[in-house]
Parts: sequence; C-alpha cells; structure tokens
Amino acid sequence: MRTAPVKQPAKKPPWLKVPFPGGEHYSWIKNQSSRLNLSTVCEEANCPNIGECWNSGTATFMLMGDTCTRGCRFCAVKSAKYPSALDTDEPSKLAGTIQKMDLNYVVLTTVNRDDLKDQGASHIARCIKATQRSSPRLLIEILMPDFRGKNELLKKIIDASPSVMAHNLETVRRLTSKVRDYRADYDQSLEVLRFLKTNCPKGYTKSSLMLGLGETRNEIITAMEDLRDAGVDFLTIGQYLQPTSKHLKVIKFIHPEEFKELSHIGEKMGFDYVASGPLVRSSYKSAEFYIERKIRGTE
Repeated sequence: MRTAPVKQPAKKPPWLKVPFPGGEHYSWIKNQSSRLNLSTVCEEANCPNIGECWNSGTATFMLMGDTCTRGCRFCAVKSAKYPSALDTDEPSKLAGTIQKMDLNYVVLTTVNRDDLKDQGASHIARCIKATQRSSPRLLIEILMPDFRGKNELLKKIIDASPSVMAHNLETVRRLTSKVRDYRADYDQSLEVLRFLKTNCPKGYTKSSLMLGLGETRNEIITAMEDLRDAGVDFLTIGQYLQPTSKHLKVIKFIHPEEFKELSHIGEKMGFDYVASGPLVRSSYKSAEFYIERKIRGTE
C-alpha cells in the first residue's frame, strides 16, 4: 500500500517577507568581510534578517572558513570532506574588524572541522581571546560545534571565557537523523550543553530549534523540556526556510501566534529568555539585546 506524499506549502506567507538588504552599514560590513576574507553566517546561511542586523551594526562572523565537513540537510553552508587549511591570521583579522564596528555584543559561529585533530577548538579559542583583547568591553557569544562530544575540546572553549556558550539542538529527536549530519546526535548535543553548564555554572548557555520540518507540538515541547533539563538559559525558535531545491522541503509554515505560544511555554519552563518567531534565528538581535542587558546587570 502506497503512502500519500506529504503536501508542501504552496508559497511563503506574508509574515515571512522581508525588504531587500541595503544601506551604509550593510555595504561596509559586506566590503570589510570580503576584503579580509572573513565569512559571515549571515551570508553563508542566507539569513532573512541580514539587512536589518547589518544596518543596526551587528553581524555574526563564521570562523574557520566558509566550508563545513558536515552535510546537514537544512543548511546552506558549503560542504567538503577536506576544506582548505585554516587562516592563521583569522584571529587578528576578526579582532580588528570587530573593533572597528564598535559593538557591544557579537556572535561568533563556526563550521564543523572534523578533519582537524582538535576539530578547530584551539583556533576558535584564539579567535575569542584575540577579540577580547582588542575589545575588552565586548560581550562574545560563541555558537559552537558539538566536537563529537569530546569534553577536552569543549573545555578549551570554556577556558577562553566567552560571555555566552551556544550549541544548537536544531530539531526534535525523531527528525534528527533526517535533518542533521550522521555525526550529529540529539543526545550528544544535549550532553554538550549539559557539560558547558556544569563546568561553567556562572556562564550562560543557549540553544535553538527550527520548526516546519514535520515535528508535532508534543515533540517541540519535549525538546524544550530536554534543553531546560540540560541547563540551557536562552532559547531561540524560528521557522525553517528551504535554502535550495536540494535541501529539505518546508512541511509547514508556522503561524506567528503559535510561535508566541511557545515563547510563553518556554518562559514557564524556566528559560531566562525565549525568542520565538518566524524570522528568529539562533543569532537574533532582540535576543542578543536582552542577553547583553542581563549580563551587564541592566535588565
């Protein structure tokens, strides 16, 4: 007996429409990152908020190049088994660019580099420390890989003392093997977050979920409960958008009211802050604004 194919949404709803990016700050960041061969996840992941964020003077820089060793079926970032060698000058280039931007809060994210002996942990730590030295008042959030669950590599990131340590669960348990690379694992990601919180109890941890891939409401709630149980402080929840025809299709466009409800549920669970909405991404301006005030004690 044949099963009926899953019906795909016809087109994007109006709440997902955003203006075409442009403006002075947008152009400056784009030119600066291109000139210094720095990658921004804003561009590599086709983020819909790129114009809004760049024009407000914020950006998320992606460390270790623009090519990942993993092939997650939701992600627009390029993939290869053996990407090019790391740029040893990246820490100083990054620090100099961020210093010129005069930011209060910056997000650094990374590709996965399973091909490297320490998966790039030492390089990431150097980038964090170089940025801290050049901008002492800056709050740094690092959105890191799972490092295949190796605690000694996670410890390198903890020792670099970022303000916020983030790792994304991405999706619910049932869909993990379909959505993420085979080297990623639902429980492994939870253990990474638990280790970060346990070994840096005064630090803040953060994770993210994307919706619209066929998950049920109960599965979403369970994933949120699992993240809270792992000690996660901040959570972002957003709509998955298909980057190209080769990636997973959108099963459902979630209505803004459903996102709002999940935000209320998350706050009742005990998350310090939940940013939940169709255009919310793991790097998201309103969440970063709240986190900055929280850390600086102005919230």
